[in-house]
Amino acid sequence: MGSGIVQVAAQAGYSVLFVEANDELVKRGLGRLRDTLEGLAARGKLEARAKDETLGRIAGTPRLDDLKACDLVIEAMTENQALKNETFAKLDRICAPAAILATNTSSCNVTALAAATKRPGQVVGMHFFNPVPLMKLVEVVRTILTDDAAATAATEFVRSVGKVPVQAKDATAFIVNRLLVPYLLDAIRVYEGGLASLEDIDAAMKLGCGYPMGPFTLLDLVGLDTAMYVAEVMFDEFREARYAPPPLLKRMVMAGQLGRKTGRGFYTYDAK
Repeated sequence: MGSGIVQVAAQAGYSVLFVEANDELVKRGLGRLRDTLEGLAARGKLEARAKDETLGRIAGTPRLDDLKACDLVIEAMTENQALKNETFAKLDRICAPAAILATNTSSCNVTALAAATKRPGQVVGMHFFNPVPLMKLVEVVRTILTDDAAATAATEFVRSVGKVPVQAKDATAFIVNRLLVPYLLDAIRVYEGGLASLEDIDAAMKLGCGYPMGPFTLLDLVGLDTAMYVAEVMFDEFREARYAPPPLLKRMVMAGQLGRKTGRGFYTYDAK
């Protein structure tokens, strides 16, 4: 997600500085971005000059302190509320007073992130969708503390990178996941119950409902651990059975079968 946000912002003309945990990950991130942009150029989807200009606008660092001159910071860490809260408190101390702090979270509490800072009015949610370069939607999430000016600036930024913003309040799972997660969990329950095979359920939802991919293909892409975490957050918030992770999902996560990123989830994936 972070890499995709860096790419679309740089392609839109912004100078972008990304932070990774160490120098090796910075080097790897730059290499991945270079490979992606070179691939687009090779397929004729990006001019060579635009590729070079985009790469020239991207830099990486392992130090949060280097973000002190940024006008907008978008956090795209793992879905861990405590870690995000700690990071936002650090960013608040580092960044200029006028800087906007945004989170790409799909399930964490944006109000808690705002409360961890001394600039709660300038904290917003900016939830991109995966894969970022292809998906047009961004949920712009405002808390009860968010200033109108910050929400407007975030919305304008989303439009400027070629995405379509929709406005949402800070309520667990926002718009898309509030509707999507129960559907994915129900698909697992249907499979657990033996009604149909994985392949047939996926085919039925693609061909019957016009979805670009079936629920199990999507779960493997998102990551089963991420799907379970979001479901648990939603269940804790609303205490409704439809948000509870099914037993099969829990056991697959315990077994390390997390989807594409581990090579096996509901489907098995080869190295390429």
